[in-house]
Amino acid sequence: MAWLFDLCPPGYRGHDVLRKHPLILARMARQHVSAALAAARHGYGTARAEIGPTLPAAEVDAMLHVYEYEGSRAAATDRAVRLVEDALGGERWEPRL
Repeated sequence: MAWLFDLCPPGYRGHDVLRKHPLILARMARQHVSAALAAARHGYGTARAEIGPTLPAAEVDAMLHVYEYEGSRAAATDRAVRLVEDALGGERWEPRL
């Protein structure tokens, strides 16, 4: 649960329902991480057009690298939170070779 709380805004820690029900916390963490992923994708897609003309090309490229890194990190976290949420919801995985 500590990891899920770390993925959420700090104010989420003040809600009793999130401490009592890990599935609810997982759902809210997934929504927050998914929103961060969507924001990184949108920022990457619009950065060059919106801010590119006002910055040197090297700075725009550096900004795009940040979006790329943070977007891939958010995508991996999103997958991990979905797995935790599924497990908390009762889904069981059968090992396959």
